Amino acid sequence: MFIQWLQSNKIAMWLLTVIRVYVGYKWLTAGWGKLMGGFDASGFMQGAIAKSTGEQPAVQDWWAVFLKHAALPGVKWFNIIVPLGEFLVGLGLILGTFTAFAALMGLVMNSAFLFSGSISINGQLLLLEFLIILAAANGGKIGIDRWLMPYLQEKFTRRVKISSDPSTLQKQTV
Repeated sequence: MFIQWLQSNKIAMWLLTVIRVYVGYKWLTAGWGKLMGGFDASGFMQGAIAKSTGEQPAVQDWWAVFLKHAALPGVKWFNIIVPLGEFLVGLGLILGTFTAFAALMGLVMNSAFLFSGSISINGQLLLLEFLIILAAANGGKIGIDRWLMPYLQEKFTRRVKISSDPSTLQKQTV
């Protein structure tokens, strides 16, 4: 019932727009700051790896192994992908362009930050992104998705015309 309301109600549409712009602003400013100020994820990754030891580790061992053996050796790519991803997620959410996908990518990044032991605003953003994803198309109706999604749907769906003569069950592509 709540999901149906979230996906179809006009009040929900306006509420989602406020949430979407707020979350987008947080991502856009975080990404912009990293793009303009220089960004090096290696210290963050090493800090997360260090939090995986001790009596009460904040970072799970499997995530620390991933950071140590996959992410840290490829940190130069993360130094590009993270700020650019944050900026693009923010831009997509603010403009309402590919809204559900932008929220999903934000959710993935927030999850990675949480796995790395960084609480901060990540939990809050994760929950708000989840609401945007649940809302599906209603989350971007007040935005570019209002025109973009129907256009893409029409462009990429195959229309099938069924012959008016029932004896011929032949389908014709239009």
